[in-house]
Amino acid sequence: MKSRIKPRRALEKFRDLPPMLENRRGKLRLDMNESTVGCSPRVRAALRRLEAEAVAMYPEKENVTARLAPFFGVTPQELVLTNGIDEGLRLVADVFIERGRGVLLVEPTFSMYRFHAEQRDARIHTVSCGADMQFPLDGVLHALKRPPAVFFLANPNNPTGALLDRRTLAKILDAAERTLVVVDEAYFEFSGVTVLPWIQRRENLVVTRTFSKAAGLAGLRIGCVFAHRETARFLKRAQGPFPIGIAALAAAEAALKDAAFTRRAAAEITRGRTVLENGLRKLGVRVFPSEANFVLADFGPRGPKVIGALARRGILIRDQTATIGRPGFTRITAGTLAQMKRFLRELTRIL
Repeated sequence: MKSRIKPRRALEKFRDLPPMLENRRGKLRLDMNESTVGCSPRVRAALRRLEAEAVAMYPEKENVTARLAPFFGVTPQELVLTNGIDEGLRLVADVFIERGRGVLLVEPTFSMYRFHAEQRDARIHTVSCGADMQFPLDGVLHALKRPPAVFFLANPNNPTGALLDRRTLAKILDAAERTLVVVDEAYFEFSGVTVLPWIQRRENLVVTRTFSKAAGLAGLRIGCVFAHRETARFLKRAQGPFPIGIAALAAAEAALKDAAFTRRAAAEITRGRTVLENGLRKLGVRVFPSEANFVLADFGPRGPKVIGALARRGILIRDQTATIGRPGFTRITAGTLAQMKRFLRELTRIL
């Protein structure tokens, strides 16, 4: 019997997300931009110290928010802790994207931006990067004249690794007087470029960060949304009372107290990225400049076979066929020097 219970029309035509690859433990995971270094020993110690009473209680997020805000140079009123960046993006969509409103994307980019826009039946406007994967600034400035309700912008971009400087970001924000610009700084620790201090004077700016990359907390799911206090107030209003578990809150606080570990991890991964880029170029593989913890590589027609051959050797990289629109593109997470040497050694045998 056909169900009489109907979802929203936007969800009836919505595509299911493909299932994520599992059974990845014990393999060289260069497919999800996770940290291959791991988390700080202080994080593991903080998790071991969690007492039964604390685990049995609902988590006290506001107290942790007040303690974390000074690490970022913001007030507690300008910080929203979220269940990973994904929840932060959902909050932005819930608050600012109404059915039929415009959402601007520069593609290729992080797939979850489109995901949240489509779920709310938004009108999606796209500006495409060229064959060199460089940012189409003129096209973006023109598109902002419409104007869209929200512009999602990853900086550095995923999957291209391209980075916009602060001058370019200022031009975009100046042109986006009636558009909320979400600058996703998930890879800030590797690029060093941020516009976080601007939230105090730009009400059209939201900045997101994550503990999943350099801090190595992807399995615990915690992120940060920074915004002008008036914008943040509405984001908090749309959030449930207990979005983050006690373990994630404890881990995030411990990770920030051991910022030196995160800096060392990011530096090691950055060195690994240089080795990866140089090694791929020596093998004749096209590589696009990256300021993140990954590189975008074009293997051409042999790409799918390379991905499969590496997987059989216990090395996972990410196929970008669907994102780029042509087989051969892959995204490869940068790891330690030893991990990159192993990857290049196996890749050389395959090629």
